Amino acid sequence: MLRLNKYIASSGLCSRRKADELIESGLVYVNGKKATELGFLVNDKDKVVVDQKLIKPASHKYYKFYKPAGYITTSDDEKGRKTIYDILPKELYNLKPVGRLDKDSTGLLILTNDGDLINSLTHPSVKVPKVYLVSVDAKMQKSDFEQMANGIEIEKGKIAYANVSVLELDNKHTLMQITLYQGMNRQIRKMIEYLGYEVKTLKRIQHATITLDGLKRGEVKPLKPQQVKELKGFLQKCERL
Repeated sequence: MLRLNKYIASSGLCSRRKADELIESGLVYVNGKKATELGFLVNDKDKVVVDQKLIKPASHKYYKFYKPAGYITTSDDEKGRKTIYDILPKELYNLKPVGRLDKDSTGLLILTNDGDLINSLTHPSVKVPKVYLVSVDAKMQKSDFEQMANGIEIEKGKIAYANVSVLELDNKHTLMQITLYQGMNRQIRKMIEYLGYEVKTLKRIQHATITLDGLKRGEVKPLKPQQVKELKGFLQKCERL
């Protein structure tokens, strides 16, 4: 037996929190009757309909993908641009990326149909680290790195923070490892632009406990059960902070 919200989330439709919202909105029916209790228990024999669509729990899948430049992180684009699904195997089309990388950025994307995991990895209240390698065609100053740590208003009312570790620095080049705990759109690029520089390359190398290790550009691999276990354990610790 599963709680109804977990049953819905296990189908890959959404997170448990979103499932609660659907139940409260009167969009969920169990065996033809409107569900009214968030803690209602169901099993595989029950007929669960969400917004007039019959759902079934799906076995969860977890993959990591090395996104190359030139592809946007979505399943469809009305402008006709290339998406990651143009190069992913067809059997992974039902998986969703956890967060996004813009068209010019490369690196790690976690792909899954586990709605709860996606929510834990992306919810603003859970401070999950994401690590990037970023290069700039200029010599950045110590004051720039301090400003990034102290916060930069990249949009009205939106303060972005970043922890910076300088790997290489000369008169024409800066290579940094940047760690984010937020998920703002194009956050690093906007911070660098605010400081008067331009990002040359941006690659995500780690998201929570999952790294880019063992992947070639454009390659996708399933996560090992131990990796999934460690990831979920790490997220539970983050949620308690």
